[in-house]
Amino acid sequence: MSKGDLVALAGFVALFAMMAIRVPIGVAMGIVGVGGFAAITGWGPALNLLAQSPLRTVTDFNLTLIPFFILMGVLATQSGMSRELFRAGHAWLGHLRGGLALSTIAACGGFAAISGSSVATAATMSKVALPEMRGAGYPDTVATGVVAAGGTLGILIPPSVVLAVYGYMTEQDVGRLFIAGILPGLLAIAMYMAAVRIAYRRSLPAGTPFETSEAVSSLRDVWAVLLLFVAVIGSMYLGIVTATEAAATGSLLTALIGFARRRLTFSTLLDALIEALRTSVAIYTILIGAILFGYFLTITQTPQKITAFLVALDFGAYGTLAVILAFFLVMGCILDAMAMIILLVPIVYPVIVQLGFDPIWFGIIVVMTVELGLITPPVGMNVFVINSIARDVNLVTIFRGVFPFVLADILRLVLLIAFPAIVLFLPTTMN
Repeated sequence: MSKGDLVALAGFVALFAMMAIRVPIGVAMGIVGVGGFAAITGWGPALNLLAQSPLRTVTDFNLTLIPFFILMGVLATQSGMSRELFRAGHAWLGHLRGGLALSTIAACGGFAAISGSSVATAATMSKVALPEMRGAGYPDTVATGVVAAGGTLGILIPPSVVLAVYGYMTEQDVGRLFIAGILPGLLAIAMYMAAVRIAYRRSLPAGTPFETSEAVSSLRDVWAVLLLFVAVIGSMYLGIVTATEAAATGSLLTALIGFARRRLTFSTLLDALIEALRTSVAIYTILIGAILFGYFLTITQTPQKITAFLVALDFGAYGTLAVILAFFLVMGCILDAMAMIILLVPIVYPVIVQLGFDPIWFGIIVVMTVELGLITPPVGMNVFVINSIARDVNLVTIFRGVFPFVLADILRLVLLIAFPAIVLFLPTTMN
């Protein structure tokens, strides 16, 4: 075993050891990256890397879309758009058995289209939909499971911060990634609704009478969401703006709509800016650590060696893909979504390219796999978010509630692997 192999092995052991004692993932990757680089090149080049990489990252124009999309989601929450989406969903779907659950999924999909964060979607809809469902007699397993699963739509339906990070790390067009997520996102909504009706058909309360006037009037409340989606995603699809320009436009437009509707004040705008700043700093910290760790991977040639090893196994393209996705599923039990993308994609991406898979398609597949980690134990970030809001519902109850949606996610993953055109059709029609 060469020196580079020994350093790489020691680096990964140190990384997981630090994660086990709760060192933040970004800090842990940065320490291993600089230390591993120094072990091979010396401390002079390593410290020079430490001095330059953070500055290059925070001043990278292509990454400015992250704080803009985060701000857009925070402003949308402050403006009460989530409640309007839920009311509109209930007006149109509330007459069906389990209508509140179906409305929650539809509202999660709508809010995901202006948020970009699964945790934010789950937290917001927990406050909006969870009390309504529990008050209407839904079992806690159903009510919490629906919100937890619906929240995962935040990182798939564009705009998605996780997809933006994937695009940056793999040098793929973020706009095409966003557009590629539309059809899989709509499929997810449909399959989640089917899961509700099939898995919980005996415990769903009856719906309320359909009121045409209420349904029509509810559409007047969601015009802002539709406008934002068209302005941001539509302009990217038509090639009018880049993803970064769309993010800036979206955050500005959300703020203007909030002020025009008197939902925002300068005080709440300041609160939104502070919240968006905190979230952005957390993401940038992980990114800086990942970039430093990436230099360490490069100098030890770890991705190339892993690629050669997996290809030599001769499992075939789809067999190797299955191994990679299984690894993502296992890691999803101990890492959050962003950490998985940043830590694992640089390692497996060269394998995917060599096997001939489309990088845009793989981005959607890997994000869908990461979604499962948001609702599976022991981490299940969305589950813990809901538990922090509904403290009288234990974690076991929530995990039981998400089980049908995990099965739906696995089935959807199989469908998109079998039929890549579902992902790639819309990107091929872009200008």
